[in-house]
Amino acid sequence: MTAAAAETTESTDIAGTNASTDTADAYTPTDRTVPTRSRERASYDKALVHSILDEAYVCHLGFVRDGAPVVLPTLYGRVGDRLYVHGSTGSRPLRAAGDGVEAPGLPVCLTVTHVDGLVLARSAFHHSLNYRSVVVHGTAHQVTDPEELRTALDALVDHVVPGRSADSRPGNTKELAATAVIRLDLDEVSAKVRTGGPNDAPEDLALPYWSGVVPVRPDYGAPIPSDDLDPAVALPDYLAAL
Repeated sequence: MTAAAAETTESTDIAGTNASTDTADAYTPTDRTVPTRSRERASYDKALVHSILDEAYVCHLGFVRDGAPVVLPTLYGRVGDRLYVHGSTGSRPLRAAGDGVEAPGLPVCLTVTHVDGLVLARSAFHHSLNYRSVVVHGTAHQVTDPEELRTALDALVDHVVPGRSADSRPGNTKELAATAVIRLDLDEVSAKVRTGGPNDAPEDLALPYWSGVVPVRPDYGAPIPSDDLDPAVALPDYLAAL
């Protein structure tokens, strides 16, 4: 059973659901960003979308290659209303994306998901997950401008650990030549969120099975220095704060 696929009733959802107009604070819903089920869980609020994107580490990038769907997990970073997605110069989707001048770009769908809780109901049918997700539709283009490429690479590094790009050696010419980045503007975007407990059917409430939510949270361990690290190099404050 897929997460949340079996539910027939819905829980209370976040503010900002069902936005209908494009404002400075919200994205415009489209046919591709309005879900076919659980529409009340959808949101187009920019602050919510950005927070979900900024908190994750890995996105899944979907596209069509040789007539078949392909989905790749990869790193990304956000700068305003634009995502930068990491790849290599030998990657087929990166080559297909082109630079927007010589190539029309690559139609893609990008997703990010957080699992916030395991929702256990009295019946197997009503088991679910609490989650936050973002789906982005658009056309990706390869970043070819050197200045934008450096900005994108800094954003990728800082997305993993904020402040790290300023505390590491920048890429050299050889490394930059081997690295490719595609950009994807945040125009056609939606978030979807589930919160709350299980939606047990009234006739199941007396059943003798545990029902509730198991919270899921990220846990960072203590940083482990490299074996060859100079003992005089102190742990950066941005790592100590994780």
